[in-house]
Amino acid sequence: MKIALINENSQRKKNDFIYQVLTKVASKHGHRVFNYGVSSTKDLSLDYVGAGVLTGILLATHAVDFVITGCQSGEGLILAANAMPNVFCGYVADAVDAELFVRVNAGNAISIPFGKYFGAGAEINLENIFEKLFTIEEASGYPKERKEIQYDQRKELKQLQKIAKNSLYDILDRIDKDFLYNIIHNSYFEENFFEHCKDDMVGELLKGLIDSWI
Repeated sequence: MKIALINENSQRKKNDFIYQVLTKVASKHGHRVFNYGVSSTKDLSLDYVGAGVLTGILLATHAVDFVITGCQSGEGLILAANAMPNVFCGYVADAVDAELFVRVNAGNAISIPFGKYFGAGAEINLENIFEKLFTIEEASGYPKERKEIQYDQRKELKQLQKIAKNSLYDILDRIDKDFLYNIIHNSYFEENFFEHCKDDMVGELLKGLIDSWI
């Protein structure tokens, strides 16, 4: 599984720590982590709305399979991420949240309140969250007897989202281009996204936007 880490500006100083903990757990389970987040070593600026759009780009094009994101409270990013098509993002503050999200919701992104839960024991808390994400059987249901009901609800939600939201291409074609360019014009995105993007139309649109600014 390809996993993206995306944090916005307020968590810049924590990016390296989060990335190290995530990589430690993910690699143990055979997953690869891509650090698309704002860090002290990148010329990149993302507010929580931009990070939500980036989450949508990566998931809808299958450039990654799962996104770990978050902001100070975790609230802004969950709102922004879920505004995008093909994103099913849950709020995860601890290992219990993580296990229920995997078993019940089987989504493809989580938003962590990095600012609220970064006191003593932060590494333990994050490790426990990531362990649950990567070891619990997806969609196993909780409690077990509600598994079929929860499956039907996930199916209904996916159908609702298809009706309610435009395609990623239409969104990116209509979005403010200065805003979009700021999200994608950095060396890490260019080196990793286009290699793994499975949507040729979106890839060409974004490549054209980058090239037009050069």
